[in-house]
Amino acid sequence: MAWLRRNLVIIVGILVMIYILLPNLVVIIFSFNKPLGRYNYQWNEFSFDAWTNVCGVPGMCQSVGLSLQIGLIASLTAAVLGTMVAFALGRYRFRGRSGTNLLIFLPMATPEVVMGSSLLTLFIAMGIPTGRTTILIAHIMFCLSFVVVTVKARVASLDPRLEQAAADLYANEFQTFRKVTLPLVLPGIAAGTLLAFSLSFDDYIITNFNASPESVTFPMYVWGAAQRGTPVQINVIGTVMFLGALAVVVIGQVVSSRRNRKVA
Repeated sequence: MAWLRRNLVIIVGILVMIYILLPNLVVIIFSFNKPLGRYNYQWNEFSFDAWTNVCGVPGMCQSVGLSLQIGLIASLTAAVLGTMVAFALGRYRFRGRSGTNLLIFLPMATPEVVMGSSLLTLFIAMGIPTGRTTILIAHIMFCLSFVVVTVKARVASLDPRLEQAAADLYANEFQTFRKVTLPLVLPGIAAGTLLAFSLSFDDYIITNFNASPESVTFPMYVWGAAQRGTPVQINVIGTVMFLGALAVVVIGQVVSSRRNRKVA
């Protein structure tokens, strides 16, 4: 009992992680399935067919490519704009700052159905045809808030004495930002960018409101495919995305630990 009390938090944490990752494990396992019918819901036979023929399903790779393209552009754009907004809100006091903070949180708190329909109404009123452009604008808008919140938290934790020390060593403002401030804020920017990319790649509701029949993203393709059958290749794409995200996290942890060892 004493051992259980000492390790209770660790045990609960492991059980929670298993519970969270269990759906991902099911996706990985069923990516090697060879179903009898159109639906990949029951295990039948181990096979590499889906992995060796990922683009065998019409329209799959095109939808994945569109999601990757929109996700990259939206996340990078949101990272640049969000970082500037985060520095403005975290470093300066100006009239309307509190209202701006409130407006930043609104896209995060607004239901996606409301946001998607509101954006569609705006685009129709402005005469902008739905398609890749409207999807991209919508994704940048809701990704921006997450980047601002993430980077702003990092900016608020900075020690101002580090920048003052750089100024004492005759560094100008640009040199201080490039060699002191930016490296310290960069982990927050990277985290916000990755979060924005995952949200953009995964979004269905807002995208569905502002898409055209020619601009089908991967979540929209999965929803449409589920009505008539679920190809195993969907699980393959999900597995690749999950393992890719896991690899990014592991690489980041390894680089961070090595950097801390050098500092120590």
